[in-house]
Amino acid sequence: MKQLIVQSEADIVQLALLDNRILLEYASERGEHPGAAGNFYKGRVVNVIPGMQAAFVDIGLRKNAFLYVDDVLSPHLEKQPDTKPSIEALLSAGQELIVQVVKEPMGGKGARVTTHYSLPGRFMVYMPKAGYVAVSKKISRENERSRLKQLGEGLIGKEEGLIIRTVSEGEQEAAVRSDLEWLRFLWSRILEQAIKQRSPALLHRERGMVHRFIRDVFSPEQDELIVARPTEANEIRAYLQELLPGSKPCIKVYEGDRTLFEAYGVEEQLKQAFSRQIQLADGGTIVIDETEALTVIDVNTASYTGGSSLEETVTRTNVSAAREIARLLRLRDMGGIIIVDFIDMEEEHSRELVLSAMEEIISKDRTKCVVLGWTRLGLLEITRKMERDPAANPYRRICKACSGKGITS
Repeated sequence: MKQLIVQSEADIVQLALLDNRILLEYASERGEHPGAAGNFYKGRVVNVIPGMQAAFVDIGLRKNAFLYVDDVLSPHLEKQPDTKPSIEALLSAGQELIVQVVKEPMGGKGARVTTHYSLPGRFMVYMPKAGYVAVSKKISRENERSRLKQLGEGLIGKEEGLIIRTVSEGEQEAAVRSDLEWLRFLWSRILEQAIKQRSPALLHRERGMVHRFIRDVFSPEQDELIVARPTEANEIRAYLQELLPGSKPCIKVYEGDRTLFEAYGVEEQLKQAFSRQIQLADGGTIVIDETEALTVIDVNTASYTGGSSLEETVTRTNVSAAREIARLLRLRDMGGIIIVDFIDMEEEHSRELVLSAMEEIISKDRTKCVVLGWTRLGLLEITRKMERDPAANPYRRICKACSGKGITS
């Protein structure tokens, strides 16, 4: 059983996903600065940059959004030209268009936007102009994959596209159809708003963080949701009835004196997880240094001396570290390029054990994460999609004395 814990305060909502009391995922959202990822806007092209094959679009945020040429071309593969045209042939200054944010504004950069629209539901991601049906790779049974693909193809029109989500496994057509009809309604409402509104304008706001987590990871029949106030519980029950009519979710209202995060051990786990140096259960350590370009993780045996040989000791430490690093990638929401410097191993079999341990945990990550493999120097290279600004995380504090470098002069 998983537990979804929602801690709401005056200016911030924090959410923790626990599995057998182990913290798997954490997210936070400030009320005055809700995220933009997933939102639809009616924007106006400010300028077109041929040298970058991109355009900057005013969508009403502090900085103009970035629109790359590939995100302007049709998402329908059959409609894409053989040779990529110049961005100037597709867009011009002053032109209005509907765009969707795929990457939050970060630092000095504006949001990344696309015209490849997608609306996530409980059982699918609806793409009004994609023209294809895909099934989640996490559904492994071939007969179920075929059933869901045929089901999706039978439900959509010629221009429409779907990605069937993992939670659709075993679901009946009626539930999937109902989800699709709701997403079609949302898309029609976005188009109606685009006709009425003048640019720049927000056309559709993605659900808040709590609702997204409930939609994407919460199973009402199996999992437990814990909130601090009865009003929150009632709001979530109403949303679940809209999302999954007839469901009977296990929602608890916490009545203790301590905060929810303290009572369920989340606070302590978060402080450990966001430390620079993390102690492994077997005595090894992980040191994490994040830079603007990439994240570097160093693994050390520290006090661990178990194993009948040096290779066995090193491999055990590395396997333990690989599992913990995979968990921390998701928990700390690390993105971009990640380089892991494991302790040197002599045997190929040892490296395979480490790789297998990491991939097993990473396969459960909802964010796209790819283990690229070992470099010539024996480092493990990983990439993970970054959508949200890590600086917004309240547990991520940069030292004012050294700016996070760990050195003062």
